[in-house]
Amino acid sequence: MEAPAREVRLLASHLLGFTVTPLTARDLPLDAGALAALVARRAAREPLAYITGRRGFWTLDLSAGPDALVPRPDSETLVEAALAAFPHRDSVGAILDLGTGTGCLLLAALSEFHRAFGVGVDISPAAARLAARNAGACGLSARAAFVVGDWAASVGHPFDLVLCNPPYIASADLAALMPELGHEPRGALDGGPSGLDCYARLLPALPALLGRQGVAILELGAGQAADVAALARRAGLTHVGIQDDLAGVPRALVASVGARQKTFGSGRSGG
Repeated sequence: MEAPAREVRLLASHLLGFTVTPLTARDLPLDAGALAALVARRAAREPLAYITGRRGFWTLDLSAGPDALVPRPDSETLVEAALAAFPHRDSVGAILDLGTGTGCLLLAALSEFHRAFGVGVDISPAAARLAARNAGACGLSARAAFVVGDWAASVGHPFDLVLCNPPYIASADLAALMPELGHEPRGALDGGPSGLDCYARLLPALPALLGRQGVAILELGAGQAADVAALARRAGLTHVGIQDDLAGVPRALVASVGARQKTFGSGRSGG
């Protein structure tokens, strides 16, 4: 644990039913045994979000669990890139989120693009159910649908915005990563020998999924920007840019098949 005192306070708050920390009431009863059990789970490096069942993303409070990746702040870069690509928010009518997991990307986008309807696709039925529950809790069920399927094979409608956080960690690198990742679904992390397998499958399908002014935004692993941009161009995506995250790491590929007036992302070429 990077901040054990803070995390113990969060776990104690979870037991007491608080939604904010630090604890402000010292007289409330706390089951020491139950707290010890939660601390033991965290000491075994189970993600805090799985223990509490909650995770904040963008402006949303989402349910989290081992059926889907824990939403991460780095992925908010994709939402920022979407807002930059569509300064007129009413111009977005249809959004697709491939590998939706908790639904975090789709629901964050729907919270900003108020006229849009979104479809989230996940190969895991349990993840799709989790995303649907999050849509309901966020008051977005009327504008979201979730489909169990294999990437783009389940959809054919042209979309204004396509979002995706694919598995992008090279298989050989998984064992060396922080232990928390061992609790998360391997299929949502493992990008094959090079980390690029899912991009190679997904990118050729994107031109058919995008409307004339459509934009695709895909999360990137560190050091992958040039390779993924090259794959995108070979797939027929003619306008390709890169958006950095807050740490300055190239985090999102932003691409389209049609001419657009807005410069994507940071304005840098994807390679």
